[in-house]
Amino acid sequence: QVPLVESGGGLVQAGGSLRLSCAASGRTFSSYNVGWFRQAPGKEREFVVFITTSGGTTDYADSVKGRFTISRDNAKNTVYLQMNSLKPEDTAVYYCAAGLRWGRSTGRYDYWGQGTQVTVSS
Repeated sequence: QVPLVESGGGLVQAGGSLRLSCAASGRTFSSYNVGWFRQAPGKEREFVVFITTSGGTTDYADSVKGRFTISRDNAKNTVYLQMNSLKPEDTAVYYCAAGLRWGRSTGRYDYWGQGTQVTVSS
């Protein structure tokens, strides 16, 4: 098991920034690839970005490319998602997920956090 806890969500005006954190317990977190997904009301959960174990590979959804940045600090067992130039359409519950595989599909990940709400007002 890899318990994951997201934090950093909140209410922000359009154009603003937030930094989400995904903290894990356990000494094996550095062995897991981590993805961020989001789910807006009435919509399916969608891919946002992932980062591989060493941070050497990242992949962003087109909708967030150039605005969001993922990073990880394996010494702190934490992955960050810096979100800039936020838009109302970014409003969603954001989830982090960890797995031994990586990719854009939710099925690639084995462990999920409870999510953190991000609301962007216009």
